Amino acid sequence: MNDPKSASMYESAKKIYPREMGGRFADLSKLATIALLGLFYLLPWLSWDDRQAFLFDLPARKFYLLGLTLWPQDFPYLALLLVIAALSLFFFTALAGRLWCGFACPQTVWTEAFIWMEQITEGTRSQRMKLDKARWSWNKLRRKGSKQFLWISFSLWTGITFVGFFTPIRALGVELITFSVGGWTWFWGVFYGFATYGNAGYMREQVCKYMCPYARFQSAMFDKDTLIISYDEKRGESRGRRKRSVDPKVAGLGDCIDCTLCVQVCPTGIDIRNGLQYECIACAACIDACDSVMDKMNYPRGLIRYTTEHALQNEQTHVVRPRMMVYGALLLVLVGSLVTSMAQRTPIILDVIRDRNSLYRELPGDMIENIYTIKLINQSNHAREFRLSVEGIEGIHLDGVADTIRVDGGGVFSLPVRARAHQDKAYGILEIDFIAIAMDDSGDKRVEDSRFLGPTP
Repeated sequence: MNDPKSASMYESAKKIYPREMGGRFADLSKLATIALLGLFYLLPWLSWDDRQAFLFDLPARKFYLLGLTLWPQDFPYLALLLVIAALSLFFFTALAGRLWCGFACPQTVWTEAFIWMEQITEGTRSQRMKLDKARWSWNKLRRKGSKQFLWISFSLWTGITFVGFFTPIRALGVELITFSVGGWTWFWGVFYGFATYGNAGYMREQVCKYMCPYARFQSAMFDKDTLIISYDEKRGESRGRRKRSVDPKVAGLGDCIDCTLCVQVCPTGIDIRNGLQYECIACAACIDACDSVMDKMNYPRGLIRYTTEHALQNEQTHVVRPRMMVYGALLLVLVGSLVTSMAQRTPIILDVIRDRNSLYRELPGDMIENIYTIKLINQSNHAREFRLSVEGIEGIHLDGVADTIRVDGGGVFSLPVRARAHQDKAYGILEIDFIAIAMDDSGDKRVEDSRFLGPTP
């Protein structure tokens, strides 16, 4: 027979009821939440040159970022951005711990919004705990129903906004009003809304503790000079309750009065007094809670604070250290490369494909001809005219090409061209350059190399 104590290997996660707490870090968290949510919900509605300012148009294979239009050929920029983002995460984690998790991570931001709606409808921490234990009644149904209405509405709004980054959101709004939304649009809107509802409404800290890989490998980036939230054990122990009039030194106690307020406000339910734990997201709610208690007890603030392990041991903290110098140098190089490349980027793509069905053609007048297919892509948003030429061999020229070639904004122009050179200058395999120059004031220019084949000398 199975031992009843070992029959169940899994335990349901206990619901955490984070306590409401004000303070400087709570105000900073609210400000970050409002700013980031505001950016997410407002960016799709911004316009730029009679179009949506931020739009990832997958069918047209174009990404609009304000005045910049990115094409599939610009994929290296995306790869470089991802590398910079990853390296930035390493840099700031080594410097200041999990600040990203506590104030800017989407999971944290949306969870804060959902908890706020829960507090509006169900009340304070003690009221929510009492309501969950109570039997079903009209009051409980009304409060739970109101919360679900807000959660579902907010989740659907989030899903629609997410789709609005990939589909023009104004057209999407008209489709929603007229009930003419396509199947895939509905699918992704509901899918993202459901993911928001589940992650921020129910899973909450479980995502941070069990699903997010960042919590697992953060310790590899921490050292004794990393800024973390810590409990000053030397100052706080031995902990114990006492009246404000009691001198803790006379009573043989530390500054911690064991009120557990730091545990009650923690969104992941940990006790920071047990030391650094991977579940800690560095939201600093425990700092606000502890400081408020220290103020009431007339004790100095900072029993729980942002500090380093070296500082706790009364040793010097080194901000500038080898890993920070390596991360910083790599970031400077990558960011500099990205900025330089973007600054030198020209909105022209020129592809040259040589006709491989024939080596070359001999024409009257001792002329040698090679045939190519030219593809000219105008990456700007308006029509432009270009002049096409070829260089690399004395006297080489293009035959049958108009003086100017007009390409619509975002258009691709393809045409066969014939490059001709005199036989005396075209022996063997020679390198040539095709050149496309914009005829407007920008002076944009694109050069693409190819080969010109001639008779063997």
